[in-house]
Amino acid sequence: MNILILGNGQLGQMLGKAVIQQGHQCLLYSDREHKVMALASDQSVALSLEEAKDWADVVTWEHEHLGEDLVERTQDKFLLKPERFHQLTDRRTQKALCDELSIPTAPWKAYQNVAELQAILGQCEQAVVIKSARGGYDGKGQWRWKPGQDIAAIAEDAGQHPGIVEDMIPFTDEVSVVAARDHHGEQRGYPLTLNVHRDGILAYSMAGAQQFSEQLEAMAQQYHQKLTDHIDYVGVLAIEFFVVGEGEQQQLLVNEVAPRVHNSGHWTMSGANCDQFNLHIRCITGLPLPEFLVAPTLMINAIGVDGLPQVLWEASAADCHWYGKAPRPGRKVGHVNFMIDTFERGQKLATQWCDELQKLA
Repeated sequence: MNILILGNGQLGQMLGKAVIQQGHQCLLYSDREHKVMALASDQSVALSLEEAKDWADVVTWEHEHLGEDLVERTQDKFLLKPERFHQLTDRRTQKALCDELSIPTAPWKAYQNVAELQAILGQCEQAVVIKSARGGYDGKGQWRWKPGQDIAAIAEDAGQHPGIVEDMIPFTDEVSVVAARDHHGEQRGYPLTLNVHRDGILAYSMAGAQQFSEQLEAMAQQYHQKLTDHIDYVGVLAIEFFVVGEGEQQQLLVNEVAPRVHNSGHWTMSGANCDQFNLHIRCITGLPLPEFLVAPTLMINAIGVDGLPQVLWEASAADCHWYGKAPRPGRKVGHVNFMIDTFERGQKLATQWCDELQKLA
C-alpha cells in the first residue's frame, strides 16, 4: 500500500520506518513547510499535496494539531471523519464526548473569552488548571490558579483564546493506556504505563514492571474501546488518566485524549514484540493484530541536551534513539529505553539519568 503521513517529525519518521518494515511505501507531508517529503530526508519531492494524496491508498497523521484545511483536503483518504477528528482535538468537545459516554473526567467548564474565564474563576473554591482549547503540549497552553491569587491577571493571559477550567485533582499516579482498534473493531492494548512529569513535560515512563490492579487495567481498556467504537477510530490512540482513590476504590479520570501514537508508548520500541508504530500501520492496512509479549521497560526522554552520553550508546541494557533535532530547553530530542527487571530498578535508573538527560529551562 501507499501511505501518506501528515507531519514529518520524529513520530512521522517512526511511523515511516514501520511502513517500510511491513513492505509498504510512504511519503510524509510537512505541515510547517507545506512540502511533500521523503522518509528520513529533509529534501522535498516534486509532488503537490493533492498529487501525494492521489498516490496514497490511505492518509494517516503523526500529531493532532493539523489545520482544518489540511484535514479537509485529504478527507477522502483519511481514516476518521473530519468532524470526529476536530472533536478530539478541541479540549471542550473532547471533554464533552467523555461526558456523553460516561467516561469520568475531572470536573470542568468551558470559557470563550477573558470575561467568561474571570466569572468562572470568581466562583471557584479550589485550585484549578486552565487549558487552552486547542494546541498546547509539554506544559504549554496551561496555567494554574488557586483561590486568593489575582484573577484579572491570569484571565487576561489565559483568556485570549477559548479553553477549559478543570479542578485540580489529588491523584496518586499519572498513567496512560496506548491501544489500537482495527477496521473490524478488534482492539489491542498495552499494559497501563506509569508516567512521571517534570515542569509539565513527560520525564519518564515505565511499563511492565509495576503492578496496577486488574480492575484498573480492565477499566482503561474498557474506556478506550468505548471511545474508539463510538467514533469508529482506526489505529493507535492514547488516553492519559489520573489515578484517584485507594485500594479497591481506585478510579481513572481522563486527563487528555491523543488520537495518535504517543510519547508514553515509546517503551514499546524495546519492550514489546510489536511496537506502537507497527501496531498502527497494521491497523490502517488491515494486517491481523498480534497478541502482545511485553518485557519490563523504562523510557527516559532526552530533553534540551545536545547528545546522549557514549556510555548509554554502549550499554547492552539501553536502547538509544536520537531525533536529529537542534536542542533547546524543554524540547524532546531523543529517548532511551532501559531493559529492567524490577520497578525499583526502573526508579533507580530514572533517578540516576533524568537530571543528566533533561534540560528543562
